[in-house]
Amino acid sequence: MSRPRRFQGKPFGGAVAESSGSGVSDQLLKNARKSGQLNLSGRGLSQVPEKVWTVNLDAATESREAATFETEDRWWDQEPLSKLILASNKLKTLSDNVKLLNALKTLDIHDNELTTLPETIGELEQLQKANLSHNKLTALPVAILACSQLTYLHVEHNNLSALPDEIGQLSQLDDLNVSNNKLSELPLSIGQLSKLKALDVSYNSLQTVPADVQFLKGVKTLDLTRNQISVLPVELGYMRSLEQLYVRDNKLSELPLLEHCSQLKELHLGNNLLKNFAAEQLKCLTSLAVLDVRDNKISVIPECITELSSLQRLDITNNDLSGLPYELGNMANLTSLVIDGNPMKSIRRDIIARGSEGIKKYLRSRIEVAEEPKKQAAVQSASGGQSGLFGDGDQINVHSVKSSRSIDYSGKKASDIPADVWELAVSSQVTDVNFSKNQLKEWPANMVRIVDWVTDINLGFNKLIATHTDLGLFLHLKVLDLRNNCISTLPAEMESLQHLHTLTLSVNRFQTIPDVVYKLSSLETLLISDNQVAQVDPSRLIKLTKLSSLDLQNNNLNSIPPELGNCTSLRSLLLGGNPCRNPRPAILNKGTDALMEYLRGRIVQ
Repeated sequence: MSRPRRFQGKPFGGAVAESSGSGVSDQLLKNARKSGQLNLSGRGLSQVPEKVWTVNLDAATESREAATFETEDRWWDQEPLSKLILASNKLKTLSDNVKLLNALKTLDIHDNELTTLPETIGELEQLQKANLSHNKLTALPVAILACSQLTYLHVEHNNLSALPDEIGQLSQLDDLNVSNNKLSELPLSIGQLSKLKALDVSYNSLQTVPADVQFLKGVKTLDLTRNQISVLPVELGYMRSLEQLYVRDNKLSELPLLEHCSQLKELHLGNNLLKNFAAEQLKCLTSLAVLDVRDNKISVIPECITELSSLQRLDITNNDLSGLPYELGNMANLTSLVIDGNPMKSIRRDIIARGSEGIKKYLRSRIEVAEEPKKQAAVQSASGGQSGLFGDGDQINVHSVKSSRSIDYSGKKASDIPADVWELAVSSQVTDVNFSKNQLKEWPANMVRIVDWVTDINLGFNKLIATHTDLGLFLHLKVLDLRNNCISTLPAEMESLQHLHTLTLSVNRFQTIPDVVYKLSSLETLLISDNQVAQVDPSRLIKLTKLSSLDLQNNNLNSIPPELGNCTSLRSLLLGGNPCRNPRPAILNKGTDALMEYLRGRIVQ
């Protein structure tokens, strides 16, 4: 039996079929009736074709008039439109007929030019998700509060100067983003949003936060970044579910006690006016993993910070700290410790440039120095007063080497390392060797005997003219210090050192950054100052995604490639003392962030 011909009459309302110039084809609407979803994003629409609003009504009328049960478009089988995406068009208005889509659950109209919304949007009783961001809205219609099923409301990047006073009526809302607007205050009813989990009011003009936030018991993320807040309410400390709190770029001079925020994992307080961080504040934050207090005026970090066993990242850049609690070095989970830009008196600049592990190692060494007199006394007591030294005046404490698995034979003016030193190193399976400040002219041949354990080698301040291909065998090596020698090349075999995170080549004879350096994927710190390096290759440096410290001071760089600014992993970039005119000293003195921004600004697009 032949298939009946489809209905060819006029559509609902008597309108003729719209031309393809509308950007919405009949096939697209047909598919929408089957799926219940219509995506019209990025079509350059200046208005929404009327047939979009009547997509289900038209189909029902056509199917009834066709009077057949065999058509593919049977009106009783169609899906009511539940998702409509109109994003990234040129819409300036939205038709009142949006109310005809009474089954709509998702409405996405972000990235348009809307200045108002129709009051009829309040008739969308099933609406659950509304993305109205990146428009030119100056107000939200009160009618939207009738959308009682709304769980997601994003209106960031608009021109809103206020939110409806009754916004608390949206009792099902769990995600509210009103960032990048012109809000000067939040309505008190915001505390009625009992199911809210994420609240973003960043980049506005708020001066205060209502005490009613204490009732937002379910909020996990609160973002108050870039406002004008000088005081946070003490009630903030009752937000029991809070996991992430962002208050960067405000005017805070103190922080309230967050005594009930035991779930807080991230606290971002950068670029405020904080002068201290009280011990009682830290003791409440037992789950804290990230603490960012950079760009403040903090002069002391309480020692109780070492009790935060979950802490993974601590950023105290650009404060007034002269020292740190030594016990930070023993915090096993602390993998990122950023302390640049502080007037540190107890930690040298070259140690800071070594990155997190280098700083932690130094702090641990200070603990050992403080405890060494006690250890010496215990050793002497146990040995009947013997010092535990060996050799003729070499002053190496056998007990200390065996317990710390670290051997220090530095400053002996030795041209070779004695055999008994190597025997002790092997028997103790040392991981850390320091042969600096001697007269070594060659890579010690016996070094290969400890290749299975050593992670830190210091051969600085010797007379080495080259390293050795054996260096590629030290697969566990993490730190290599070759400063103040006469080295001009590195062996290609070093490519195997994929755990190496700190490499110090300062004061040598390198004319370029060795090719093998670009293959060290774990490298965090590269110190190659006071050489003869004439050029750098940003396209290769950018592939070192963990590189955070790069010291190129006092080399022969006649120009600094602007693309170096794209190496976003860099937290410390030192370029002073080179013959290049740009960047000017004034830029260099502003610090790494300003320098990187300057370089990026000079990239030719």
